[in-house]
Amino acid sequence: MQTQTNYTGIDISKSFFDVAFLQAGRYTYNKFSNDRDGFKALLKVLPPDSWVVMEASGPYYLQLACFLHATGIAVSVINPLVIRRFSQMRMSRAKTDKKDAKMIAEYGKMEQPVLWQKPEQHVITLQQTEALVARLQTEHTALGNQLGSFDSSGMLTTQLRKEISRELLHKDRLIKKLTEQMDQIARAHYSTMLSDLESIPGMGKKTAMMLIVLSGGFTRFDDYRKLSSYIGICPRIFESGTSVKGKARICKMGMSRIRATLYVCSWSASRCNKACRELYERLLAKGKAKKLALIAVANKLLKQAFAIATKQTKYQENYSNIICF
Repeated sequence: MQTQTNYTGIDISKSFFDVAFLQAGRYTYNKFSNDRDGFKALLKVLPPDSWVVMEASGPYYLQLACFLHATGIAVSVINPLVIRRFSQMRMSRAKTDKKDAKMIAEYGKMEQPVLWQKPEQHVITLQQTEALVARLQTEHTALGNQLGSFDSSGMLTTQLRKEISRELLHKDRLIKKLTEQMDQIARAHYSTMLSDLESIPGMGKKTAMMLIVLSGGFTRFDDYRKLSSYIGICPRIFESGTSVKGKARICKMGMSRIRATLYVCSWSASRCNKACRELYERLLAKGKAKKLALIAVANKLLKQAFAIATKQTKYQENYSNIICF
């Protein structure tokens, strides 16, 4: 663990970022433009041995994080929901950029989060392409629904139908092209890992690729539970004493697309994956709801994927319980 003690919090947006750091026992605030000039200006005021903590605010943090990392400054990038929960725990009511920067610095000082590592270019390309494909698929579905709605009116002109159909065809081709590009990049850098993950009964190529993309080739997380929490498929128990007995739910801290994909995979895995089938049947025998059992199966699939990817092995039914630690 690094020994830096000067924690600096940064609240970043598209055009600017606010900075909070301790100076003479009190917080000092600055605001800079989110560009090269702003990055250089930040370096001039950073205290010695700074440890910069910022949120993973969409794509806006990446250039600054890369710049600081290249200059040898310690950087940690935190899930925004973690900072929000930390702020709630501190009972903070104010919501300003300066207060957010201070809260991020306080989080860094208390938690000493892990250091951020600059991702490889192919990882960023995969993540951006996957996000674009997901957006195009959403737009394609919306446009298809629009066409159906117009059709039901009985008054859709031939010209307008052609325009919509042309746009749907264009999106279809673009989605196919981008998906093929993703497959080529993934095969070039993660060929063996993809093959290993696809050996898991119930897990297809799309799910395997999505897991590789969001985990950076299973390098971003040193523990399966952290990946599960990031995706948002780990169970959360809501009970206290003998009187409060809420339903178990999943912690939706991660991405809805991969959660939905894993949930769909759980349908097949509950039939053809031995460890998942046994878990599914055991939960149903205990009277658990089918949906809850399938969520548990999805979590089991993720556990299998993490073990297989990190141990660089293929799925083996006879040893499924061993590899799924």
